[in-house]
Amino acid sequence: MQNWRTELNRICLLLSLAAIVGYAVGHISWVMLISLCLYYLFNLYQLRRFNLWLNRDSSESHSEPPESFGLWGDIFDGIYRLQKQERRASSYLANIIDKAQESSAALEMAVVMINKQSNLDWWNLAAEKLLGFQFPKDRNQSITNLIRDPRFSDYFYNEIYDDTLKMDAPGESNKVLEFQIALFGEHERLMIVRDVTQLHRLESMRKDFVGNVSHELGTPITVIKGYLEAIVDNLDSLDEQWHKPIQQMRQQSLRMENIVRDLLILSSLETKGLTKTQDLIELITLFSEIENDTKQMFKDESHTFEIICDPSLRLTGKRSEIYSAISNLVVNAAKYTPAGGHIQLSAEANGGLFEIGVQDDGIGIESHHIPRLTERFYRIDGSRSSDTGGTGLGLAIVKHILARHEGDLEISSTHGEGSRFICRLPLSRASLEQSVSKTKTEALSTDT
Repeated sequence: MQNWRTELNRICLLLSLAAIVGYAVGHISWVMLISLCLYYLFNLYQLRRFNLWLNRDSSESHSEPPESFGLWGDIFDGIYRLQKQERRASSYLANIIDKAQESSAALEMAVVMINKQSNLDWWNLAAEKLLGFQFPKDRNQSITNLIRDPRFSDYFYNEIYDDTLKMDAPGESNKVLEFQIALFGEHERLMIVRDVTQLHRLESMRKDFVGNVSHELGTPITVIKGYLEAIVDNLDSLDEQWHKPIQQMRQQSLRMENIVRDLLILSSLETKGLTKTQDLIELITLFSEIENDTKQMFKDESHTFEIICDPSLRLTGKRSEIYSAISNLVVNAAKYTPAGGHIQLSAEANGGLFEIGVQDDGIGIESHHIPRLTERFYRIDGSRSSDTGGTGLGLAIVKHILARHEGDLEISSTHGEGSRFICRLPLSRASLEQSVSKTKTEALSTDT
């Protein structure tokens, strides 16, 4: 602001001097006009110098500004300072980009940047090895033209990137890649691709090992259990010192048989897909069966059961698996609920999902155990599990069954007050069937 005032004062002084000289020579108007023209020519000259400097600066990055004074001097110096700041910022950003490119080049995982038109912008060296991209040939090419797989196209365009996508590498069926995409900026995408072939092989080996070992253990355990039961039936013929060891051996053989059975179930769930033909399950009937079976198992505990379910509710799924999942939860509730306790089974729609709940007023679970409850063989208390005969696989089975039915399991509990297990399934799997009597009534009223 001070510079503008100085420049205005300079113009006023110039006009005053021109007026005095014009008065002295008797031509005030002409002298003032000539003075203004000279001032205009001076500014035009400075503007030309400014233009030449800018043009020269485009090729010479460190050219000094022209020497000047007054307002033009301030303009030259101010722009020069801005240019220096811009150069420093550009150098800093270029250095960051160079470091990012160098560090990404050292990564074994592919990093790919995709613009909002779904075309390739940039990728690192690992992307060329894993995905076969070629620079600069593939730049600005559509990603779905370079990775031609319907599963990848669905994953890419659905924009639901909570989970990763695993599939064979383009053109290589013996290599498994894991794709993960994140949105950023103006609908641009960052894609990370990892080679998980070794992990995939190890997982397959683990599944095969568990399945094979479970099958191999089944026969000898059955034989041992059979002989032990025969011995128990004739326990009176043995010395009393052998009674307790024989009973313990029989109990542990039963426990081992249950573990093998659950391992076989888990192996089957992991290796076999859900069949296309699924059952229409009447939930009220299923709940009643589970209630009766659990009461028979814990007939000395006198638990009270409450079923909250619309009689017309139907669920689409594999009945044997849904029965196994809910039965596991109810049996767990009965195990850890004292005699005379209350167990509730419920089914209802809630917030766009269908929920099946199992709630008890038993001993409850401490909060730090809850995130790990669905892990295989996880024990809250080893002695408690041994006393109740649990295998540590029940909740893992429930988790796998729900995942096969596009659902998940939520667990909430307060230690000493009870627990609640909620099976969340897509609402599309649930339906309400009108009762026969209501259908007939509607038909009669229509006829009338």
